[in-house]
Amino acid sequence: MRIATWNVNSLKVRLPQVLDWLEQQQPDVLALQELKLDQPAFPLAEITAAGYHAVWAGQKTYNGVALLSKLPCENAVAGIPDYDDPQRRVIAATIAGVRVINVYCVNGESLDSDKYHYKLHWFSQLSRYIAAELQTYPQLVLLGDFNIAPDERDVYDAEKWRDCVLCSPAERAAFQQLLDLGLHDSFRLFQAEAGHYSWWDYRAAMFRRNLGLRIDHILLSDALRPYALSCEIDRQPRKNERPSDHTPVMLSLNYPHN
Repeated sequence: MRIATWNVNSLKVRLPQVLDWLEQQQPDVLALQELKLDQPAFPLAEITAAGYHAVWAGQKTYNGVALLSKLPCENAVAGIPDYDDPQRRVIAATIAGVRVINVYCVNGESLDSDKYHYKLHWFSQLSRYIAAELQTYPQLVLLGDFNIAPDERDVYDAEKWRDCVLCSPAERAAFQQLLDLGLHDSFRLFQAEAGHYSWWDYRAAMFRRNLGLRIDHILLSDALRPYALSCEIDRQPRKNERPSDHTPVMLSLNYPHN
């Protein structure tokens, strides 16, 4: 089972790239963030023609998340239960016995912004939700754009980014709180070295210079950890013409099928 995440930064703009990537890589599941599409504008016909089922929570201009799957998406839920949030940031479904929760986490803007406080509160609600989901679904994957670089290995210049949004101690503590629920950063199960990133600013040739951040993650539960085969960042789509500023991350599991 191959499960991937990709912040496409407008599905309308990036749809041809997504369809090409699906054809080339054939993931079983692809979680998309930043659709920037109203609910009725989702390109279901094109996704279906590519051989995928889909569930999504759309939002015009900002946000929006979707799960694409070769197998049906069961028990789909949008949003964080018992949390009134107008922003469409979460979609979950059970696929082949695995609970897959796709998140587009709050950016936070800056440490002195109201959006930063919203981010920390939002993460506390996410942790509450994931703790409850793990009780029902031990086989769980939480993935998406977390807008957090977990430690200094995940930042091209740790000193420059120290105490900045995406890297602040409070944000990293929120990420650790998720891990403390019994989740594992799947990329770090296989790669301990610094210098691997999933996002690069469009400006100043940051991608060409590999000056990025690792903020897109796939977290897997204790029950799934023994089945993890690999987790890789696919840099190729970032080389496309008019690319997203993020690139896909993909986890391979030998559960429930090879």
